[in-house]
Amino acid sequence: MVDPLDANYAKAYAGKAGYGASPALIMIDFVEGYFDPACDLYADVEDALRSALRVREAAHAANIPVILTNVVYHPKAIDGGRFYEKASPLRFFLQGSPMGAWPKGLEPTADELIISKQYPSAFFGTSLASTLTSLGVDHVILTGLTTSGCVRASCVDAMSHGFITSVVRDACGDRHDDPHEANLFDMNAKYADVVSEDEIIGHLRNLGKPG
Repeated sequence: MVDPLDANYAKAYAGKAGYGASPALIMIDFVEGYFDPACDLYADVEDALRSALRVREAAHAANIPVILTNVVYHPKAIDGGRFYEKASPLRFFLQGSPMGAWPKGLEPTADELIISKQYPSAFFGTSLASTLTSLGVDHVILTGLTTSGCVRASCVDAMSHGFITSVVRDACGDRHDDPHEANLFDMNAKYADVVSEDEIIGHLRNLGKPG
């Protein structure tokens, strides 16, 4: 039996974004706070990190850009604005906080770009869109934390900036399954294609091969 929700959305949102010719991988906010049970941000998302690291390995093998984002605030949070006022766990991202460090296994390499931001989207108030454009990128692959927050915001902005967008289901995580699944559903309907780890790795392995 077809789920009524799926049938309803299929009437309006059955399109596919597909893949572009020149992708980049964006790894959104994989930082220590989400992996430390003592932190308010802890989300039990180790599986998402492991998946993202496998996608990252495939991206390096395919020789495409890999971009890591994090959230960093002035020590007095003067650049935090209304987001910082609303979301109290952002205090863990004041400059120098160990909760903002990269988790084990995600130490940046010399050829990876780090984009630091103060708001949910990786694009808002940063050089990311112009950097991707200058590199000739037409397709962004999103992984990261959390699905309902910074991943979703980055997904909407990626599409709005004209990039074909893929969200890797296995390589995203949230503090609860319900917002995770609801936001994947909505992103897949309106802004991006939500794909599996196997699908995106298969695509990256086939880049440059004759069609």
